[in-house]
Amino acid sequence: MTNNNWFSKFSTGLSTMAGKPATFVIAVVLVVVWGVSGPMFHFSDTWQLVINTSTTIVTFLMVFLIQNTQNRDTAAMQIKLDELIRALDGAHNALLDLEELNEKDLTRFRKRYEQLAEEARGKLRSGGKDTDSPFIDDSEADEDKGDGKNRDAH
Repeated sequence: MTNNNWFSKFSTGLSTMAGKPATFVIAVVLVVVWGVSGPMFHFSDTWQLVINTSTTIVTFLMVFLIQNTQNRDTAAMQIKLDELIRALDGAHNALLDLEELNEKDLTRFRKRYEQLAEEARGKLRSGGKDTDSPFIDDSEADEDKGDGKNRDAH
């Protein structure tokens, strides 16, 4: 087993355990025990340091474990979405691997889909249908510059 595979399995398992209700209950019990033990330790600096240090360490380590799990889950979801786009007849393959585009290109796609959503809502309000297969191409960039080209092939 490679180190990366070990870490992936470990982080997934630990993230799963951390998200269970029993783990939350255990954490609450630990905090209550710590709070109740305050008078026994005269609410000393050491008593306060125990909870501060332990929660800081746990939080610090959990950030990396949860981020690792989230990164893998997000990558898997993107692959699944890419496959759905690729497999659907009429879907736009330009949307494959969209998360790798720069902000300018993402904004261009987002604006176009916002416009399509608004048009669909208008059609629904007037009793029409909201299904369509919009055509998205590089003419959007030209229209943004003001040449007025039509981007739809309805």
